[in-house]
Amino acid sequence: MESLFGMGEELNMVQMGVRAFMMFIVALLLVRLGGIRILGRKSDVDFVIIIVLGAVLARGIVGASPFMSTVFAGFVMIIVNKVLAQVSTRLPYLGNLVKGKPVVLYKNDQIQWDQMDRLGVSRTDLLTSLRLETHSKHLDEVDIALMEPNGRISFTLKSKV
Repeated sequence: MESLFGMGEELNMVQMGVRAFMMFIVALLLVRLGGIRILGRKSDVDFVIIIVLGAVLARGIVGASPFMSTVFAGFVMIIVNKVLAQVSTRLPYLGNLVKGKPVVLYKNDQIQWDQMDRLGVSRTDLLTSLRLETHSKHLDEVDIALMEPNGRISFTLKSKV
C-alpha cells in the first residue's frame, strides 16, 4: 500500500496521482455531504469553506500533511458549515453575523453614496447590474436596490399603476 500511496513529501508521479484521485473522491463526497448550498449560494462563508477545504485537502495530495488527517479536517469543516447553516436559520442574528445581510444602495430615488463608497460599488457597477438583472437602463424605474450578501445587486422595480 505504501508503494502505491507513498509516505511524506517524497512522492513519485504515480503516488501523487493516486492521492489526487482519492482526494477527488473524498472532496466530491464532502461537497455532497455539505449540500449544494456550498456551491450554489456563494456567501462569504461558502467562499471560505471552498478555499480552505481546497487548501487543506491539497496538503494531503502533496504529502505535506498525513492523508487521513487532511480528510478528517475537511470532514470537520463541512460539519461545522452545516451546523452553522442550521443554527443560522433558527437564530437570525447569528445568520446576519455569519452570512451578512443586504445593504441598501438605492431608495427613494436616491443613490445611497455612503453605502456605495463603503462597499466599493460605483454608479457604473449599479447601472450595469440594473441592465443585466432587469433589462432596464434607468434608475427612475427602481424602487429599491440592494447589495445582497452573495455580492449580487438585486432590484425591486416600482409598480406601474
